[in-house]
Amino acid sequence: MIDKLEMFIALARERHFGRAAEACGVTQPSLSGAIRQLEEQLGVQLVFRGSRFQGLTPEGQRVLDRALRIVGDVRDLRDEMRTVRSGLSGHLRLGVIPTALPMVADLTGPFTARHPNVRVAILSRTSAEILSGIESLELEAGITYLDNEPLGRVAQVPLYTEFYRFLCAPGTALAAKARVTWAEVAGVPLCLLTSDMQNRRIVNQHLAEAGAKVSPSIESNSTIALISHVLTGQCASVVPKRLADMFVTDGRLISIPIVEPEAEHTVGLIAAKREPQTPVLHTLIEDAIRLGFR
Repeated sequence: MIDKLEMFIALARERHFGRAAEACGVTQPSLSGAIRQLEEQLGVQLVFRGSRFQGLTPEGQRVLDRALRIVGDVRDLRDEMRTVRSGLSGHLRLGVIPTALPMVADLTGPFTARHPNVRVAILSRTSAEILSGIESLELEAGITYLDNEPLGRVAQVPLYTEFYRFLCAPGTALAAKARVTWAEVAGVPLCLLTSDMQNRRIVNQHLAEAGAKVSPSIESNSTIALISHVLTGQCASVVPKRLADMFVTDGRLISIPIVEPEAEHTVGLIAAKREPQTPVLHTLIEDAIRLGFR
């Protein structure tokens, strides 16, 4: 039954029989057969079928909600028993917003050094993708903003405060200033994260508060792509201070505080709110508590 529920969850997430089968490591006929067997066992139709997946029935949506809780509990139990047998081990999938990727090693580096039998996958995700990934069991935890958009019912541990810097090449507009305002930032060509990123929505909010609206010349979901364009001298960017600090040491770029206001937002670890947490998540949360607040 658990295997069938896991296949059903994968189908609901992927919305495609072939992709769901690949995610589960089975053939498409095997997955389709497992879903039909689950329907027979429960006595209801779970999936609308045609030539392709057409969505969940109302009964299927109710089963999905229960399946997520059941499979989550079973995974927790497996992790707990594995820890009893052999110490902390397992696989941790951590979704991280792009602007926090430079800082994630502060948490995962010491964690993996102390617990070498835990494999950590760090996945770049938007804040919305992190929340949905935790809900669908695709992620165990995430690092995202805590104080800007609603998070729902999740465990939260603040890690650090994010401040913002105007990043530009020497000799370009505003490069000689000690500090700049959001209104001044809006007056130069910019490359910014895409609008599905919460960081971009934060930047847009502060620009709007300064009476400015920006149409960036370059947009990307990668902070590395933004940095590479700033290095050309053709545009500037707004990035978190700690990200800017990584690229100014050789003098090729300049980082300038943005004021009026000097905005700040809290970034932290989130996970599903469970009692008890899995041993791996419990240990990660304890490490996060010791690491923050900076």
